[in-house]
Amino acid sequence: MPRKKHPLPQKKSGNNTLRIIGGKWRSRKLNFMSAPHLRPTPDRVRETLFNWLQHSIAHARCLDLFAGSGALGLEALSRGAAEVVFIEKHRAAAQQLEKNLSLLKAKALVINKEAKSYLLKESQAFDLIFLDPPFRQGLLPIMLELILEKQLLNPNALIYLEHEAEADYPWQNWQLEVIKETKAGQVKSYLLKYKE
Repeated sequence: MPRKKHPLPQKKSGNNTLRIIGGKWRSRKLNFMSAPHLRPTPDRVRETLFNWLQHSIAHARCLDLFAGSGALGLEALSRGAAEVVFIEKHRAAAQQLEKNLSLLKAKALVINKEAKSYLLKESQAFDLIFLDPPFRQGLLPIMLELILEKQLLNPNALIYLEHEAEADYPWQNWQLEVIKETKAGQVKSYLLKYKE
């Protein structure tokens, strides 16, 4: 009798922890799911970003487009954003994000959908967009084109984005001006302002 082949062990999608840095939920720790391409923005980078945003976050309507753990959107809510829409295509990661929002007693919309599909149907503009797509998949230019085409930026809106260090983009082609930039390891981070 032929021996049964045993399937290879599957990598468990365990929980990891993220910490909210500032605002009303400061120091709260939350679990997030391991998922492909999910790499939350490190604490140090988030601290730098929210120092950049300290005068822009209160009452802002925000979009966390490749939400993953939701670290950026949750930090924005903690610091007084009026609204955050989280877009995450990985079902388990989206469900964990909903659990975390429930734990914090926070109201926010989590949409379990691919970023491009969401942008194609969205019509309301944002004050701040967090754009941190999986690296080396050519997604950043596509997302920026769609955001502009759909007019999803309010006047003077800001975009925070991260991309792989080896890439270089002509931001002016998307009517974006660099306000701040930093590099940590293999990641470049930018705060960009939309200029009509």
